[in-house]
Amino acid sequence: MSVRNYVAFDLGAESGRALLGRLADGKLALDEKHRFPNPNGRINGHLHWNLLQQWEELKTGLRKAAGDLADPHHTGAGRPEVHGIGVDTWGVDFGLVGPEGDVLANPFHYRDAMTEGAMEDAFKLVPRDEMFRQTGLQFMRFNSLFQLHTLLRTKPTLVKAAKTLLFMPDLFNFLFTGVAKAEFSIASTSQMLDPTARDWNRPMLERLGIPTAILPPVVPSGTRIGTLRPDVAFELGTAEVPVIAPACHDTGSAVAAVPARGEMVNGTPDWCYISSGTWSLMGVELANPLINDKVLKYNYTNEGGVGGTTRFLKNIMGLWLVQECRRHWLREGYDHSYAELTDMALRARPFGAVIDPDHAPFGSPGDMPGKIDRFCHDTKQRAPQMRSETVRCCLESLALTYRATLEGLEDVLGHRIKTIHIVGGGSRNELLNQMTADACQRPVVAGPVEGTAIGNILVQAIATGDLKSLADAREVVRRSFDVKVFEPSNQRQWEDHYGRYKAVLKSA
Repeated sequence: MSVRNYVAFDLGAESGRALLGRLADGKLALDEKHRFPNPNGRINGHLHWNLLQQWEELKTGLRKAAGDLADPHHTGAGRPEVHGIGVDTWGVDFGLVGPEGDVLANPFHYRDAMTEGAMEDAFKLVPRDEMFRQTGLQFMRFNSLFQLHTLLRTKPTLVKAAKTLLFMPDLFNFLFTGVAKAEFSIASTSQMLDPTARDWNRPMLERLGIPTAILPPVVPSGTRIGTLRPDVAFELGTAEVPVIAPACHDTGSAVAAVPARGEMVNGTPDWCYISSGTWSLMGVELANPLINDKVLKYNYTNEGGVGGTTRFLKNIMGLWLVQECRRHWLREGYDHSYAELTDMALRARPFGAVIDPDHAPFGSPGDMPGKIDRFCHDTKQRAPQMRSETVRCCLESLALTYRATLEGLEDVLGHRIKTIHIVGGGSRNELLNQMTADACQRPVVAGPVEGTAIGNILVQAIATGDLKSLADAREVVRRSFDVKVFEPSNQRQWEDHYGRYKAVLKSA
């Protein structure tokens, strides 16, 4: 195979990257071309994403990637081609586009407080149990459905002016191509999709007063959206490159890159994944949605994956806890890298206080150490006394939450899960990886770190015919990237700690 060049834009809640992937001879090589903080800020008392700055960063990333492929002698001969670009982002957030193609406002940030109480308001029109059976999605107050339901009450003229609603990666695809489509995996995070029909649940949405005419067509992962607009190509000095929708939800792309070889038990896999970053998303890959009373009890979710698969998972607060602690300490004058914080936690006293990572106040920005202290006070625990103890508390509590989530998955599926795969940036955290193996008493396979960008690129390659299937893509991952295995240890200590964790959550 000749070298095939793909650009992946991977935007997480904290940062974004542009990576150039070179696929040749059944192996993939990655080269990061641009990295940037994901810009956001407050306007009129609300937290928004800075769309214009995000767009400029994406263009910078493409300019750098395409420029590095250009003929260094500027002869114009033999210039390598970019064969596709793909965008993946976090879920739920969206922009509204007017009839002339203008973005009507900066998209709201999912951590904005506007959706407090929104679920309860929506349940008055469509009861909670019924909404779950129609969408199969985990309830979180910032899901797109509740954001849009809130905007209809607080900013009705904005919604009325919109022609099209586009989720964040779909919005960037629109800015690149002028084509408005909703990719399946990102649409599935909205709580507006019928997971079986893989299309909008229009009857339910109409009961909520949501104008379904603004919802674009839903297309599968791996759809070619269009080509780069001529004006954008001219500005960046590139060809009119194909724009391909990978799994546009970053977790969907990350799961596509899991290098698993597990067996199937009763039609479901004997391995699970954790896509680890600002959020931890822990689950299994299924052929079809799984919706029943037990799933509702555990508040698990059915999101779309590559090839029409279902990502059956639980959203967990993740390394946001540590990120917010770091931001707070930085304001106090303590500038620690994440590596330093992890090293501090490694040397801290183990098995101290535990927290519920999904405790509602932890989801909002600001003073995370203070919130952790208050949680410990309210649950009659000794609060962490040092920064190292606070970070250790966060990491141990995440590992214990993974244990609880694993038990729920096994209860729903009816069989034991043998192996946990951790992909994404959080897989760099070897302390958390070992804690996860110890807390869950399962082997943990960590890597690849750049799982999201890898999955993004390989789904593009499937779309262009360079790869035939998701199985082929995972074989490329196994040939191209190293992983590290963490074996479980300290079973008795972690069993005791898990008992304390369950008692604390029961009392919280």
